Amino acid sequence: MIELPVIPVNQMQRKPDWLRVKLPVGKEYAHVRGLVDTHKLHTICESGNCPNMGECWGAGTATFMILGNICTRSCSFCAVATGRPLAVDTDEPNRVANSVRLMQVKHCVITSVDRDDLKDGGSTIWAETINTIRKESAETTLETLIPDFRGIWENLDRVLATRPEVVSHNLETVRRLTKEVRIQAKYDRSLECLRRINEAGLRTKSGIMLGLGETEEDIYEAMTDLLEAGVHILTLGQYLQPSRTHHPVVDWITPEQFAKYKVRGLEMGFKYIESGPLVRSSYHAEKHLFEF
Repeated sequence: MIELPVIPVNQMQRKPDWLRVKLPVGKEYAHVRGLVDTHKLHTICESGNCPNMGECWGAGTATFMILGNICTRSCSFCAVATGRPLAVDTDEPNRVANSVRLMQVKHCVITSVDRDDLKDGGSTIWAETINTIRKESAETTLETLIPDFRGIWENLDRVLATRPEVVSHNLETVRRLTKEVRIQAKYDRSLECLRRINEAGLRTKSGIMLGLGETEEDIYEAMTDLLEAGVHILTLGQYLQPSRTHHPVVDWITPEQFAKYKVRGLEMGFKYIESGPLVRSSYHAEKHLFEF
């Protein structure tokens, strides 16, 4: 097997050229940008400063985060604040649905913080948000990027019962690094979550960040585990350190290496793969509906 190079971060003074992002442009982007500013709408695309915002908005895709912006978990890779979340906003489903309608979103991606403080894990708001969007924007397709609900599967079932077009739960990293990177999460619990999504007859999706110190063998093990859990769609992207207090970037993975993982993954049996330095969970999310 030919090993393609990765670039250790300690040999570099700055991010590699392939991580530079073009400024968003285009009529569709400008239209959505105007709606967001005029109506003070909130998307994770904007608040997360996603490098693909212009491309996704131009394609009619947007991502919304529900259940607040304070997470009950403290993953070492994530920029979301950790602490005691505020009370659940019961009007949130209406506000998100209104935003989707105003922005004329064709494909809506919804994600959330982990709400381990709630008995239902936030699943009731999840279900209400999906159902309200369907009432307000019947033509909009939906992808849900869900937490693991601490393995309380009746909460997962509440979301699956709404039948989103795609259901995603990110493995985030390889088995060997899970305890270090996803402190309160469990590798096998995530696989079980994905297995249940697939068994419900839904398009099943997951994602892994690269550059955290994993090896090729680690990555292929994770890909095999995801396939055995029934995952159809896989995203692979470069991890970027949000701040000095977060997990460091160990390697810059080259575009050639990402391309190699895509080829191998398709050979292994994945139906669709997005693999590249700037790929994020919702990148080209609308394409997952039509490619298989």
